[in-house]
Amino acid sequence: MTTEPPPLQVLLLNWRDIRNPEGGGSERYVERVAAGLAAAGHTVTIFCAAHQDAPRDEHRDGIRYVRRGNRLTVYPRALIALATRRLGRPDVVVDTQNGFPFFARVATRRPVVVLVHHVHREQWPVVFGPRLARFGWWVESWLAPRVFRGCQYVAVSESTRRELAGLGVDRRTIAVVHNGTEPVAHLALPRGASPEVVVLGRLVPHKRVDHALEVVAKLRAEIPAMRLTVVGDGWWAGQLHADAERLGLTEVVEFTGHVDEAVKHRHLARAWAMALPSLKEGWGLAVLEAAAHGVPTVAYRSAGGVTESVVDGVSGMLVDDSVDAMAAALRTLLTDAAVRTAMSQGAREHAVGFTWAQTTASFERVLRDVLAGQRHGDSDPAVDSSDGQLLP
Repeated sequence: MTTEPPPLQVLLLNWRDIRNPEGGGSERYVERVAAGLAAAGHTVTIFCAAHQDAPRDEHRDGIRYVRRGNRLTVYPRALIALATRRLGRPDVVVDTQNGFPFFARVATRRPVVVLVHHVHREQWPVVFGPRLARFGWWVESWLAPRVFRGCQYVAVSESTRRELAGLGVDRRTIAVVHNGTEPVAHLALPRGASPEVVVLGRLVPHKRVDHALEVVAKLRAEIPAMRLTVVGDGWWAGQLHADAERLGLTEVVEFTGHVDEAVKHRHLARAWAMALPSLKEGWGLAVLEAAAHGVPTVAYRSAGGVTESVVDGVSGMLVDDSVDAMAAALRTLLTDAAVRTAMSQGAREHAVGFTWAQTTASFERVLRDVLAGQRHGDSDPAVDSSDGQLLP
Protein backbone atom coordinates (compact mmCIF):
# COMPACT_ATOMS: atom_id res chain seq x y z
CA MET A 1 0.00 0.00 0.00
CA THR A 2 1.52 3.30 -1.11
CA THR A 3 1.28 6.38 1.09
CA GLU A 4 0.56 9.73 -0.49
CA PRO A 5 3.41 12.19 0.18
CA PRO A 6 2.45 15.03 2.52
CA PRO A 7 1.44 18.39 1.05
CA LEU A 8 4.10 21.07 0.81
CA GLN A 9 4.26 24.66 1.95
CA VAL A 10 5.64 26.54 -1.04
CA LEU A 11 6.70 30.19 -1.12
CA LEU A 12 7.21 31.80 -4.54
CA LEU A 13 9.03 35.12 -4.76
CA ASN A 14 8.29 37.06 -7.94
CA TRP A 15 8.66 40.79 -8.49
CA ARG A 16 5.16 41.11 -10.00
CA ASP A 17 1.89 39.23 -10.32
CA ILE A 18 -0.32 38.91 -13.38
CA ARG A 19 -2.77 41.58 -12.17
CA ASN A 20 0.07 44.10 -12.18
CA PRO A 21 -0.18 46.33 -15.29
CA GLU A 22 3.45 45.38 -15.99
CA GLY A 23 2.77 41.65 -15.65
CA GLY A 24 3.53 39.33 -18.53
CA GLY A 25 4.45 35.78 -19.48
CA SER A 26 6.78 35.10 -16.56
CA GLU A 27 4.05 36.12 -14.11
CA ARG A 28 1.54 33.88 -15.86
CA TYR A 29 3.96 30.94 -15.61
CA VAL A 30 4.42 31.47 -11.86
CA GLU A 31 0.72 31.85 -11.19
CA ARG A 32 -0.33 28.86 -13.29
CA VAL A 33 2.21 26.68 -11.48
CA ALA A 34 1.08 28.12 -8.14
CA ALA A 35 -2.59 27.47 -8.94
CA GLY A 36 -1.79 23.92 -10.01
CA LEU A 37 0.14 23.26 -6.82
CA ALA A 38 -2.70 24.70 -4.72
CA ALA A 39 -5.24 22.52 -6.55
CA ALA A 40 -3.06 19.50 -5.70
CA GLY A 41 -3.41 20.30 -1.99
CA HIS A 42 -0.24 22.27 -1.33
CA THR A 43 -0.16 25.53 0.64
CA VAL A 44 1.10 28.22 -1.72
CA THR A 45 2.11 31.84 -1.11
CA ILE A 46 3.24 34.37 -3.71
CA PHE A 47 5.18 37.40 -2.45
CA CYS A 48 5.37 40.20 -5.01
CA ALA A 49 5.36 43.99 -5.40
CA ALA A 50 2.31 45.99 -4.39
CA HIS A 51 0.32 47.92 -7.00
CA GLN A 52 -2.95 49.83 -7.28
CA ASP A 53 -4.86 47.11 -9.14
CA ALA A 54 -4.88 44.55 -6.30
CA PRO A 55 -5.03 44.52 -2.49
CA ARG A 56 -1.93 44.10 -0.34
CA ASP A 57 -3.22 40.76 0.94
CA GLU A 58 -5.47 38.43 -1.01
CA HIS A 59 -6.50 34.77 -1.35
CA ARG A 60 -7.35 33.79 -4.92
CA ASP A 61 -7.36 30.44 -6.78
CA GLY A 62 -6.16 28.77 -3.59
CA ILE A 63 -3.10 31.04 -3.46
CA ARG A 64 -2.18 33.50 -0.73
CA TYR A 65 -0.85 36.76 -2.20
CA VAL A 66 1.30 39.09 -0.14
CA ARG A 67 2.09 42.32 -1.98
CA ARG A 68 4.65 44.68 -0.45
CA GLY A 69 7.04 47.32 -1.73
CA ASN A 70 7.51 48.55 -5.28
CA ARG A 71 9.52 47.24 -8.23
CA LEU A 72 12.76 47.89 -6.30
CA THR A 73 11.90 47.63 -2.62
CA VAL A 74 10.05 44.33 -3.10
CA TYR A 75 13.43 42.60 -2.91
CA PRO A 76 14.54 43.73 0.59
CA ARG A 77 10.94 43.51 1.82
CA ALA A 78 10.85 39.86 0.77
CA LEU A 79 14.12 39.06 2.53
CA ILE A 80 12.95 40.73 5.75
CA ALA A 81 9.61 38.91 5.66
CA LEU A 82 11.37 35.61 4.98
CA ALA A 83 14.01 36.06 7.68
CA THR A 84 11.46 37.11 10.31
CA ARG A 85 9.10 34.27 9.32
CA ARG A 86 6.24 36.63 8.56
CA LEU A 87 5.55 34.34 5.60
CA GLY A 88 5.43 31.24 7.77
CA ARG A 89 7.85 28.32 7.59
CA PRO A 90 7.84 27.18 3.96
CA ASP A 91 9.22 23.77 3.04
CA VAL A 92 10.78 25.21 -0.11
CA VAL A 93 11.28 28.69 -1.55
CA VAL A 94 11.16 29.46 -5.28
CA ASP A 95 13.30 32.51 -6.07
CA THR A 96 12.32 33.91 -9.48
CA GLN A 97 15.31 35.56 -11.12
CA ASN A 98 14.04 38.12 -13.62
CA GLY A 99 17.54 39.42 -14.22
CA PHE A 100 17.85 40.24 -10.52
CA PRO A 101 17.11 37.49 -7.97
CA PHE A 102 15.76 37.91 -4.44
CA PHE A 103 18.81 36.13 -2.95
CA ALA A 104 16.46 34.14 -0.72
CA ARG A 105 19.34 31.85 0.22
CA VAL A 106 20.79 34.52 2.53
CA ALA A 107 17.54 34.75 4.53
CA THR A 108 16.53 31.11 4.99
CA ARG A 109 17.97 27.69 5.57
CA ARG A 110 15.14 26.06 3.70
CA PRO A 111 15.88 24.69 0.20
CA VAL A 112 15.78 27.33 -2.53
CA VAL A 113 14.86 26.64 -6.16
CA VAL A 114 15.91 29.33 -8.65
CA LEU A 115 13.45 29.90 -11.51
CA VAL A 116 14.96 31.60 -14.58
CA HIS A 117 13.02 32.48 -17.71
CA HIS A 118 15.99 33.85 -19.61
CA VAL A 119 19.35 35.50 -19.17
CA HIS A 120 19.25 39.29 -19.62
CA ARG A 121 22.68 39.86 -21.18
CA GLU A 122 21.28 41.83 -24.14
CA GLN A 123 18.54 43.61 -22.20
CA TRP A 124 20.48 45.41 -19.48
CA PRO A 125 21.95 48.10 -21.80
CA VAL A 126 18.62 48.55 -23.62
CA VAL A 127 16.61 49.27 -20.46
CA PHE A 128 19.18 50.96 -18.21
CA GLY A 129 22.07 53.39 -18.46
CA PRO A 130 25.66 52.13 -18.78
CA ARG A 131 26.51 52.02 -15.06
CA LEU A 132 23.32 50.36 -13.89
CA ALA A 133 23.46 47.97 -16.83
CA ARG A 134 26.99 46.89 -15.89
CA PHE A 135 25.93 46.42 -12.27
CA GLY A 136 22.86 44.41 -13.21
CA TRP A 137 24.83 42.15 -15.53
CA TRP A 138 27.51 41.66 -12.84
CA VAL A 139 24.81 40.56 -10.38
CA GLU A 140 23.19 38.21 -12.88
CA SER A 141 26.33 36.78 -14.44
CA TRP A 142 28.80 36.67 -11.54
CA LEU A 143 27.21 37.17 -8.12
CA ALA A 144 24.00 35.14 -8.45
CA PRO A 145 25.64 31.93 -9.74
CA ARG A 146 27.99 32.00 -6.75
CA VAL A 147 25.32 32.74 -4.15
CA PHE A 148 23.10 29.96 -5.52
CA ARG A 149 25.87 27.43 -6.16
CA GLY A 150 24.50 23.94 -5.49
CA CYS A 151 20.86 25.07 -5.64
CA GLN A 152 18.38 23.50 -8.02
CA TYR A 153 17.58 25.68 -11.02
CA VAL A 154 14.49 25.52 -13.23
CA ALA A 155 14.78 26.97 -16.74
CA VAL A 156 11.84 27.26 -19.11
CA SER A 157 13.82 26.26 -22.22
CA GLU A 158 16.95 24.49 -23.36
CA SER A 159 18.17 27.85 -24.60
CA THR A 160 18.01 29.30 -21.09
CA ARG A 161 19.70 26.20 -19.67
CA ARG A 162 22.62 26.67 -22.08
CA GLU A 163 22.95 30.34 -21.12
CA LEU A 164 22.92 29.54 -17.41
CA ALA A 165 25.58 26.91 -17.93
CA GLY A 166 27.61 29.54 -19.74
CA LEU A 167 27.51 31.63 -16.57
CA GLY A 168 28.95 28.78 -14.55
CA VAL A 169 25.76 27.13 -13.23
CA ASP A 170 26.22 23.36 -13.07
CA ARG A 171 24.12 21.83 -15.89
CA ARG A 172 23.46 18.85 -13.63
CA THR A 173 21.33 21.15 -11.45
CA ILE A 174 19.29 22.83 -14.23
CA ALA A 175 15.95 21.19 -15.03
CA VAL A 176 13.84 22.38 -17.95
CA VAL A 177 10.11 22.80 -17.35
CA HIS A 178 8.40 24.38 -20.34
CA ASN A 179 5.43 26.72 -20.30
CA GLY A 180 1.98 25.26 -20.83
CA THR A 181 -0.91 26.76 -22.74
CA GLU A 182 -4.65 27.06 -22.30
CA PRO A 183 -7.13 24.88 -24.21
CA VAL A 184 -9.16 27.26 -26.38
CA ALA A 185 -11.20 24.97 -28.65
CA HIS A 186 -14.34 25.68 -26.64
CA LEU A 187 -14.14 29.41 -27.42
CA ALA A 188 -14.95 28.94 -31.15
CA LEU A 189 -13.89 32.47 -32.03
CA PRO A 190 -13.92 33.51 -35.73
CA ARG A 191 -10.89 34.67 -37.74
CA GLY A 192 -10.95 38.28 -38.87
CA ALA A 193 -12.06 39.03 -42.43
CA SER A 194 -9.08 41.30 -43.22
CA PRO A 195 -5.32 40.75 -42.73
CA GLU A 196 -4.51 41.45 -39.10
CA VAL A 197 -1.23 41.05 -37.25
CA VAL A 198 -1.18 40.96 -33.46
CA VAL A 199 1.59 41.77 -31.00
CA LEU A 200 1.07 40.51 -27.46
CA GLY A 201 3.22 41.50 -24.50
CA ARG A 202 4.52 44.21 -22.24
CA LEU A 203 5.29 47.54 -23.88
CA VAL A 204 8.94 47.94 -22.89
CA PRO A 205 11.96 48.72 -25.10
CA HIS A 206 13.40 45.20 -25.34
CA LYS A 207 10.11 43.84 -26.75
CA ARG A 208 10.81 46.08 -29.78
CA VAL A 209 7.20 46.65 -30.76
CA ASP A 210 8.55 49.52 -32.86
CA HIS A 211 9.82 46.87 -35.31
CA ALA A 212 6.24 45.70 -35.84
CA LEU A 213 5.18 49.30 -36.52
CA GLU A 214 7.95 49.63 -39.12
CA VAL A 215 6.82 46.37 -40.74
CA VAL A 216 3.30 47.75 -41.16
CA ALA A 217 4.71 50.94 -42.65
CA LYS A 218 6.65 48.83 -45.19
CA LEU A 219 3.75 46.56 -46.15
CA ARG A 220 0.87 49.00 -46.07
CA ALA A 221 1.09 49.93 -49.76
CA GLU A 222 1.10 46.24 -50.82
CA ILE A 223 -1.56 45.13 -48.33
CA PRO A 224 -3.79 48.19 -47.82
CA ALA A 225 -6.30 46.32 -45.66
CA MET A 226 -3.59 45.27 -43.18
CA ARG A 227 -4.03 46.17 -39.54
CA LEU A 228 -1.87 45.80 -36.42
CA THR A 229 -3.28 45.22 -32.93
CA VAL A 230 -0.91 45.76 -30.01
CA VAL A 231 -2.25 43.97 -26.94
CA GLY A 232 -0.63 44.94 -23.66
CA ASP A 233 0.64 47.92 -21.72
CA GLY A 234 3.84 49.22 -20.21
CA TRP A 235 5.91 52.29 -19.52
CA TRP A 236 7.12 52.48 -23.17
CA ALA A 237 3.56 52.90 -24.50
CA GLY A 238 3.86 56.66 -24.98
CA GLN A 239 6.90 56.30 -27.20
CA LEU A 240 5.16 53.65 -29.31
CA HIS A 241 2.10 55.86 -29.77
CA ALA A 242 4.45 58.62 -30.94
CA ASP A 243 6.17 56.19 -33.33
CA ALA A 244 2.82 55.17 -34.82
CA GLU A 245 1.90 58.80 -35.37
CA ARG A 246 5.29 59.56 -36.93
CA LEU A 247 4.88 56.65 -39.35
CA GLY A 248 1.34 57.71 -40.27
CA LEU A 249 -0.21 54.55 -38.82
CA THR A 250 -2.72 55.90 -36.34
CA GLU A 251 -5.66 54.67 -38.46
CA VAL A 252 -4.34 51.11 -38.91
CA VAL A 253 -2.77 50.39 -35.49
CA GLU A 254 -4.85 49.71 -32.39
CA PHE A 255 -3.28 49.88 -28.92
CA THR A 256 -5.62 48.00 -26.60
CA GLY A 257 -3.78 48.62 -23.35
CA HIS A 258 -4.07 46.06 -20.57
CA VAL A 259 -6.97 43.67 -21.25
CA ASP A 260 -8.55 40.71 -19.50
CA GLU A 261 -8.17 37.11 -20.66
CA ALA A 262 -11.40 37.00 -22.66
CA VAL A 263 -10.51 40.11 -24.65
CA LYS A 264 -6.96 38.88 -25.20
CA HIS A 265 -8.23 35.62 -26.68
CA ARG A 266 -10.64 37.48 -28.96
CA HIS A 267 -7.77 39.50 -30.38
CA LEU A 268 -5.61 36.41 -30.84
CA ALA A 269 -8.37 34.45 -32.54
CA ARG A 270 -9.07 37.28 -34.97
CA ALA A 271 -5.42 37.63 -36.09
CA TRP A 272 -3.91 36.09 -39.21
CA ALA A 273 -0.38 36.13 -37.77
CA MET A 274 1.54 37.23 -34.70
CA ALA A 275 4.74 39.28 -34.76
CA LEU A 276 7.25 38.72 -31.94
CA PRO A 277 10.13 41.14 -32.58
CA SER A 278 11.45 40.78 -29.02
CA LEU A 279 15.18 41.06 -28.39
CA LYS A 280 15.07 38.10 -26.00
CA GLU A 281 12.55 35.50 -24.84
CA GLY A 282 13.11 32.62 -22.46
CA TRP A 283 10.33 30.70 -24.16
CA GLY A 284 7.70 33.01 -25.58
CA LEU A 285 4.42 32.14 -23.88
CA ALA A 286 2.54 34.39 -26.31
CA VAL A 287 3.67 32.08 -29.14
CA LEU A 288 1.71 29.14 -27.78
CA GLU A 289 -1.24 31.29 -26.73
CA ALA A 290 -1.53 32.41 -30.36
CA ALA A 291 -0.79 28.92 -31.71
CA ALA A 292 -3.70 27.49 -29.73
CA HIS A 293 -5.92 29.67 -31.95
CA GLY A 294 -4.12 28.52 -35.09
CA VAL A 295 -2.16 31.77 -35.37
CA PRO A 296 1.44 31.32 -36.60
CA THR A 297 4.22 33.54 -35.23
CA VAL A 298 7.08 35.33 -36.94
CA ALA A 299 9.98 35.85 -34.51
CA TYR A 300 13.68 36.61 -34.56
CA ARG A 301 15.81 33.47 -34.46
CA SER A 302 18.36 35.25 -32.27
CA ALA A 303 15.78 35.80 -29.48
CA GLY A 304 16.63 32.48 -27.80
CA GLY A 305 13.72 30.44 -26.48
CA VAL A 306 11.53 31.09 -29.52
CA THR A 307 13.63 28.53 -31.39
CA GLU A 308 11.77 25.98 -29.25
CA SER A 309 8.31 27.55 -29.00
CA VAL A 310 8.20 28.20 -32.77
CA VAL A 311 8.75 25.25 -35.11
CA ASP A 312 10.29 27.05 -38.07
CA GLY A 313 8.34 26.46 -41.25
CA VAL A 314 5.66 24.47 -39.43
CA SER A 315 4.02 26.62 -36.72
CA GLY A 316 5.59 29.91 -37.77
CA MET A 317 8.78 31.44 -39.14
CA LEU A 318 12.12 32.30 -37.56
CA VAL A 319 13.95 35.07 -39.39
CA ASP A 320 17.13 37.10 -39.18
CA ASP A 321 17.09 40.06 -36.81
CA SER A 322 15.91 42.80 -39.16
CA VAL A 323 12.71 44.62 -39.97
CA ASP A 324 13.09 43.66 -43.64
CA ALA A 325 13.26 39.94 -42.79
CA MET A 326 10.21 40.14 -40.55
CA ALA A 327 8.31 42.11 -43.19
CA ALA A 328 9.11 39.50 -45.85
CA ALA A 329 7.86 36.65 -43.66
CA LEU A 330 4.66 38.46 -42.70
CA ARG A 331 4.05 39.38 -46.35
CA THR A 332 4.08 35.67 -47.17
CA LEU A 333 1.72 34.74 -44.34
CA LEU A 334 -0.75 37.51 -45.13
CA THR A 335 -0.84 37.02 -48.93
CA ASP A 336 -0.35 33.27 -49.42
CA ALA A 337 -3.46 31.49 -48.17
CA ALA A 338 -1.96 28.01 -48.66
CA VAL A 339 1.09 28.80 -46.52
CA ARG A 340 -1.03 30.49 -43.88
CA THR A 341 -3.48 27.56 -43.69
CA ALA A 342 -0.69 25.00 -43.37
CA MET A 343 1.07 26.95 -40.63
CA SER A 344 -2.20 27.57 -38.83
CA GLN A 345 -2.73 23.83 -38.60
CA GLY A 346 0.89 23.30 -37.60
CA ALA A 347 0.53 25.90 -34.86
CA ARG A 348 -2.54 24.20 -33.39
CA GLU A 349 -0.86 20.80 -33.43
CA HIS A 350 2.27 22.18 -31.76
CA ALA A 351 0.32 23.96 -29.01
CA VAL A 352 -1.56 20.88 -27.83
CA GLY A 353 1.72 19.26 -26.79
CA PHE A 354 2.17 21.75 -23.93
CA THR A 355 -0.27 21.85 -21.02
CA TRP A 356 -0.18 23.58 -17.66
CA ALA A 357 -0.97 20.23 -16.04
CA GLN A 358 2.31 18.85 -17.41
CA THR A 359 4.16 21.97 -16.32
CA THR A 360 2.79 21.80 -12.78
CA ALA A 361 3.47 18.07 -12.42
CA SER A 362 7.06 18.55 -13.55
CA PHE A 363 7.57 21.52 -11.25
CA GLU A 364 6.08 19.63 -8.31
CA ARG A 365 8.45 16.74 -8.89
CA VAL A 366 11.42 19.10 -8.87
CA LEU A 367 10.27 20.55 -5.53
CA ARG A 368 9.78 17.14 -3.93
CA ASP A 369 13.10 15.84 -5.18
CA VAL A 370 14.89 18.93 -3.87
CA LEU A 371 13.43 18.24 -0.43
CA ALA A 372 14.69 14.66 -0.77
CA GLY A 373 18.18 15.94 -1.50
CA GLN A 374 18.11 15.18 -5.23
CA ARG A 375 18.86 17.46 -8.17
CA HIS A 376 17.66 17.41 -11.78
CA GLY A 377 19.71 18.42 -14.78
CA ASP A 378 20.60 17.49 -18.33
CA SER A 379 22.62 14.43 -17.27
CA ASP A 380 19.65 13.05 -15.32
CA PRO A 381 17.87 10.20 -17.12
CA ALA A 382 14.61 11.41 -15.59
CA VAL A 383 14.71 14.38 -17.98
CA ASP A 384 13.29 13.81 -21.44
CA SER A 385 15.37 16.14 -23.60
CA SER A 386 13.05 15.65 -26.57
CA ASP A 387 10.45 17.95 -25.09
CA GLY A 388 12.10 19.24 -21.94
CA GLN A 389 9.47 17.82 -19.61
CA LEU A 390 10.34 15.71 -16.62
CA LEU A 391 9.13 12.18 -17.07
CA PRO A 392 6.53 10.92 -14.59
